[in-house]
Amino acid sequence: MLWVQAFHLVAVVCWFAALFYLPRLFVYHVDATDAVGRDRFCIMERKLYRGIAIPSMIATIALGIWLLSYNWDHYKTAGWLHAKLTFVVLLIGYHHICGAYVRKFAAGTVTKTGRFFRVFNELPVIALVAIVILAVVKPF
Repeated sequence: MLWVQAFHLVAVVCWFAALFYLPRLFVYHVDATDAVGRDRFCIMERKLYRGIAIPSMIATIALGIWLLSYNWDHYKTAGWLHAKLTFVVLLIGYHHICGAYVRKFAAGTVTKTGRFFRVFNELPVIALVAIVILAVVKPF
């Protein structure tokens, strides 16, 4: 179980790294003024999303389910876990919204500003803080 937990944490770290960096790329992409720069950001965004964000999200979810399977009878009544999983579901939604923006940037149809993406970039921080506190402190 410790090996599964260790790899779960590695996957979580990789997933959050991608979710922190991808919206930052969106900020730079919106501010890019030349076609070469915009094309470069499209490539970076696509590779980050497909090569790191998606695989690490899948690994995080799969390993998390594996961890839950060790003691489901205990976990199914743990309030902290239900709250944590709610944040995980919200994070999965955020992940998919990021994917939609990757596609919109590639198509050249993004209408949001750099300011929007600067705020958008902070949303996973809230999820990270909540998830870690719930998983470690188990307040209820």
